[in-house]
Amino acid sequence: MDDRALSELHAAAFEGALEVQPWAERLGRWALTWVGAFSNDQLIGFVQVCWDGGAHAFVLDTAVHPSFGRQGIGQQLVAAAASEAREAGCEWLHVDFEPHLSAFYLDACGFRPTDAGLLKLR
Repeated sequence: MDDRALSELHAAAFEGALEVQPWAERLGRWALTWVGAFSNDQLIGFVQVCWDGGAHAFVLDTAVHPSFGRQGIGQQLVAAAASEAREAGCEWLHVDFEPHLSAFYLDACGFRPTDAGLLKLR
């Protein structure tokens, strides 16, 4: 994974400042899998799945470049990531999301709502 390309996508998708992150190192160390979407060799979508080494996997960093939004790319990325987690033997795929993404994760991707907790550490 190209650190700069993924950092640029992340900044565009989440409307943040560009700060190049060590994505390749992170993905190599923590990800069960990751899936990218490309258009003319440009990274336009991304999702990663981290896991506990057993039954539980976690969707992180789902991102689609705003120029390619609302075309089903995010849904396809999550479906591919779910398939790979299933093939790896995972039983559960978790995702945390902000309320404005409920229709995407619950309706388009098929997740169901659950109670969860979050503790901010910094």
